[in-house]
Amino acid sequence: MLGWLTAGVLASQSVCLPALATLGEDVSTVENDRMHMKAQLRMTSVAGYAVHEIQTPANTIVREYVSASGKVFAVSWSGPLLPDFRQTLGRYFDDYNSGASDPRVGRRHLTIERADLVVNSHGHMRAFYGNAYVPSLLPPNFSVADIK
Repeated sequence: MLGWLTAGVLASQSVCLPALATLGEDVSTVENDRMHMKAQLRMTSVAGYAVHEIQTPANTIVREYVSASGKVFAVSWSGPLLPDFRQTLGRYFDDYNSGASDPRVGRRHLTIERADLVVNSHGHMRAFYGNAYVPSLLPPNFSVADIK
């Protein structure tokens, strides 16, 4: 079972979407990626943070949560393709990669809880969803339940 999950994650990386904003980096990466992907961008402001929603032509939606200081503190995804985790997670990719290779039960669910990275990923071919966030970058009074 673990082999199938790992193989699915690795295979999906070969057919990933173009790069998305990088977790822990500045908000400037959002617009660059929207232009590169020829995607539509919608922004919603909430008390203390903003949500940038990018919808690709392939109907994958990526939401990037940006703090008032301009840092991407969380990302979420849903759609037929996984995002490029190397680009999306940036400097946190190595923590994700090592956590993804740890033994676990279940073949369609991946949870990684590190000191400064939490990843929850679910789904199967053409129906993926999940989120990743950096606990130390979360705005005050922000609930992780708000990451949709």
